[in-house]
Amino acid sequence: MENLEQLKYPVGKVIIPKLINEQLIEECKAVIEIFPKNVRNEVVGLSKEELSYRYRPEGWNIQQVVNHCIDSHMNSIIRFKLALTEKNPTIRPYEEQLWAELPDTLNYPIEKSLTLLEMVHDRWSFLLQHMSNDDFDRTFIHPAGNEQLSLKENLCIYAWHCEHHFQHIINAKKFQF
Repeated sequence: MENLEQLKYPVGKVIIPKLINEQLIEECKAVIEIFPKNVRNEVVGLSKEELSYRYRPEGWNIQQVVNHCIDSHMNSIIRFKLALTEKNPTIRPYEEQLWAELPDTLNYPIEKSLTLLEMVHDRWSFLLQHMSNDDFDRTFIHPAGNEQLSLKENLCIYAWHCEHHFQHIINAKKFQF
């Protein structure tokens, strides 16, 4: 069995590269674009019981992971739009652990969740494809630690986030906690 740290961070912890060039931006955009298709391929046809499999003891189940990604990625689009339309705005965080326990996260039909994930990513990918290099240099402040992030840094974080949670889904099917 994997150790707990490997189960929590199956692709490693997020590392923001010091140099984020156009090639990396394109790679991250591609990860974000393909993510819903990859998720659908892993979860389509899973039973209610299989959707309840967890990637680690006391971790989220597959249903929660899919819906967490929707919540998180909708928040990311808002953060992008705030940074694109305001000068260095302070974004609003949310309590993701508490959101993961809400009825729409726990019980919303998975097919509808997959469709919503696809639509969120379609809209987000459209925005990303129409951003200029200068747009990716725009910034926002995350109040946790009063940290300033550029949109290109945030893009890297969310490409990691996609891969991180995709692997959680794969691991949940494999380990069935």
